[in-house]
Amino acid sequence: MSGPRALDLTADMHVHTGFAAGRDSVGVVVSAADRGGLTALTFADQVGPDTAWLPAYADAVQRARRRTEIRLRVAAEVEVIRPDGWVALPSDFAKIEAVSVAVSRLPTPDDPVEPREVRAGLAAGTLRVAQVVETVVTATVLGLARAARYAPTQLARPLSLLNQVGIDDEAITDDALRALIDGCRSAGTVVEVSEAWRSPSPRVVRRLREADVPLVAASDARYASDVGVWQYLRRV
Repeated sequence: MSGPRALDLTADMHVHTGFAAGRDSVGVVVSAADRGGLTALTFADQVGPDTAWLPAYADAVQRARRRTEIRLRVAAEVEVIRPDGWVALPSDFAKIEAVSVAVSRLPTPDDPVEPREVRAGLAAGTLRVAQVVETVVTATVLGLARAARYAPTQLARPLSLLNQVGIDDEAITDDALRALIDGCRSAGTVVEVSEAWRSPSPRVVRRLREADVPLVAASDARYASDVGVWQYLRRV
């Protein structure tokens, strides 16, 4: 019986460009990927309800396809902003081939809370570790289900918010991990193992692999020089 498949490090499934969080153009990123020997690249720039540049972004990737043998895919990174899984989606998904779902701030019924405020709440005792873990996991699962209605989903930097606010990996209970795994499988979600965010942890990667949840390599690169460069991923 064969074991879980190793990550394909010739495919970088989450990179940024100058359209949003990155610095370089689509063409510069593709050229860097060519030099690095990559075979596949997914563009996943951050978008929201007011994003107006999606058509130009998709067109730039389409033009790049004519100049490379690398498989290029147009995706978008969206944020879960409420505990019920409400996702800040753009109005036009016409040219988007995949959605990378992220939880970068703590979802609340009002506005999502920045990591530094969550850390302060934990220190002051106004927030409990178990409460934050449950909120993040539940919002992630519900967000994946919502986003999957529009396009195939990827989960970006899973549970990285917990690390940002100082919650130890061991505080993520087996029940929470099972809920995350079940949510990914139900939504048909591919989970990104992020180089830039060192996320998810080796323990979570192991549990996902044991459950046969598909994993992909994701640099989350904001600079072309970081595309397809792996250190954390080689360790996990």
